[in-house]
Formats: sequence, structure tokens, C-alpha cells
Amino acid sequence: MPSDAALPHSLAPHQREWLTLVERYALAYPAERGVAGLFGQFMGKDPLAASRGRREGHLTGSAWLVSADGRRVLLTHHRKLDRWLQLGGHADGDTDLARVALREAEEESGLAELVVEPQVFDLDRHRIPARGQEPEHWHYDVRFVVRASAGEVFVVSEESHALAWFDIASLARDPQRDESLRRMAKRWLARSTP
Repeated sequence: MPSDAALPHSLAPHQREWLTLVERYALAYPAERGVAGLFGQFMGKDPLAASRGRREGHLTGSAWLVSADGRRVLLTHHRKLDRWLQLGGHADGDTDLARVALREAEEESGLAELVVEPQVFDLDRHRIPARGQEPEHWHYDVRFVVRASAGEVFVVSEESHALAWFDIASLARDPQRDESLRRMAKRWLARSTP
């Protein structure tokens, strides 16, 4: 990925911010350089990449919402996808992806006083199946750590069948769980201070 000095001048300011986030992610997780490169290409070519109107694919923001003690993560049994996943959703044109992750965590959990970490925790590009009038498309999911600080009593939103706190160490070892959830659980456990 190019340094800031090498970025084209035609990029919008928010595209430069996106590319900086992705470059920092690649430096923090060298094994993820390929994924970071895919995200960088997508972000660099389309200033409207955060718009849901981009039918072939668009940016989304997700939250690895951890408990105050750092031992559990709040997951949603997603209504449309019928799977346990991290909280998150469409950016709907908001170019501040950390803010998107925080907003989605608040809306989907009902928790207050959440705190988002500004650096990217995980990147995941995945296909979303066609549904109704919406064709199959890519989600370029940018994930951030969000911490519960005031309480852990959640409210299930209409987007979920259920919400539940999961032990992160158990999640990391569970072969039945989504691969990206296990990856994030292992990454979280590898951090020196949760």
C-alpha cells in the first residue's frame, strides 16, 4: 500500500483516512496484507464505497463488543442470516467507519456508554446472498473493538433473533463457529492487555 505522500491527490479526504486505517492494519497484522490490499483497492477507487447503493459491494462497520472485564463478547443471532455474528451493519454513507461500528453496537444492543477503539481490529470481505430485490453482493466489513463500560444488560433489537455474551476463550476453540469469529477471538486473546 502506498504511503500518504504517494497517494493520488484526487482522493477524497475520507478515502485517505480509510487507506491510512488499512495501512496501519496491515502493519499490525502482516499476515493480513492480502486482505488489506483488497480493501485498499476498493476504498481507493470509489469515494462512495460506504454507500449501500453500491450494489456490487460496499463498506460496513462491525463491533467486537467486549465486556468490561475483556473475557466475553456480545454476539447477535442475526435475523436475516440466521447465524451468530458480531454486531454491525451498513455505513449508509457515513465515511467514519469507527463511528458506524459504535452506532451499530449501540442500536443493536441497547447498551449505553460504549467506547470504540480507533484502530481497525479486523477486516473481512464476504458475500451476502441475494434477498428479495437485493442482489448478491460483497460486504467489505471493517471491524473495531467496542468496550462495554457501564453495564452489560442488553436489549434485543428487531435485527436479531437473540443476543448473548460468549466466553472469548471458548469461542476461539469452537470449530462450529464462524471462521472470522474464531479469528477475532484468537486475535483478542493474543493481545497483551484485554
